[in-house]
Amino acid sequence: MRGRWMLLLSVLAAVVVTAATIVVLLVVEPKLSKAEALKTGGLAGGAVVALYALWLNDRRRRTEEARHELESVKVADERFARSVEMLGHEADQVRVGAMHALAGLTFSSPRYKQTVLDVLCAYLRRPFDHEGYKRYSDDPEKLVRDGVEEEPAKTDREREVRRTAQRLITDLLPWGMDTDPTAYHLDLTGASLEYFRLSGRRVGRIVARRANFYGITMINEVEASKPSLFSGARFHGRVSAADARFDGGLSFQDVRFAGELDVSRAEVGTFLHLSTDLPKPLRGVLTVRPGTGMRVAKPEGWELAGAYEVQQRPGGGADGRPGDHDGLRDRAAVQADEPDAVRLERERARHERDAESEPDEVQQ
Repeated sequence: MRGRWMLLLSVLAAVVVTAATIVVLLVVEPKLSKAEALKTGGLAGGAVVALYALWLNDRRRRTEEARHELESVKVADERFARSVEMLGHEADQVRVGAMHALAGLTFSSPRYKQTVLDVLCAYLRRPFDHEGYKRYSDDPEKLVRDGVEEEPAKTDREREVRRTAQRLITDLLPWGMDTDPTAYHLDLTGASLEYFRLSGRRVGRIVARRANFYGITMINEVEASKPSLFSGARFHGRVSAADARFDGGLSFQDVRFAGELDVSRAEVGTFLHLSTDLPKPLRGVLTVRPGTGMRVAKPEGWELAGAYEVQQRPGGGADGRPGDHDGLRDRAAVQADEPDAVRLERERARHERDAESEPDEVQQ
């Protein structure tokens, strides 16, 4: 209906412009012939029609682009749903293909990247164990190199699927000349990770509470803009954190190191919580930036450089001691008869208070 009205208005405008042009020309230029005046008026009216045609064409183009974008979103949503569904398939090849399909989706639809990372992390959080983790936790590949009888083929295939998930997580995170400014978050709580590598990647928040890291773990040169929480984790092999930047803070509360930890030229800001279990050996000196709060006094054996202050706060980890926690224990319960406006205002005030006092517990 709107298009018909626009067409009618355009025709009327063309007629009016044509007539007005002819009248003006005959009044201003009496010597001008009527034929020339009619010709010039016709050109003026034609110009109005041409402008309408251009507007109509642009409108159709924008409509087609919007329709195409909606179709692309629909196709992307369908691809995502199918890929997630295939992650539950019994065949390991199908699960690997589903993971690669999800990773490929992030290139055509970047808005899916954080969601895909969440899905891959959720897959790695599924319970998993392998004979190599029990016999050679510092280097599970020894199980194959030493000719020791391996686990049933099904377990080995699942192990390869999980390695694929780890590699794709690493590949999806920005690094080097990648200009993606988004801080992507990783939640690997309780995951079993093997030869995990984040070397040189830029990430947001890393949550790996109670995770088990088998083999060599490479987090060297990583740039974490949000809190990195490894509370209660177990590093069964060597860990390299050289040249890492933990701008949002670092929690090694209750972490156990079975091997070497290299923190050469690594820096940490905002907050720091170190484990009393000293790595064997500890290499390098960890630089603590000015203004960084220490959750507990520096445990014996750790080499730190820079200025810091002990800022122990209430809360608790796995053993109930003050330190890194989920920020839930000291929150008041919501009253059933409390008005929504009052409750929301109280929640907003509490979140603002937490943001100032507990930087490692706030989803920034």
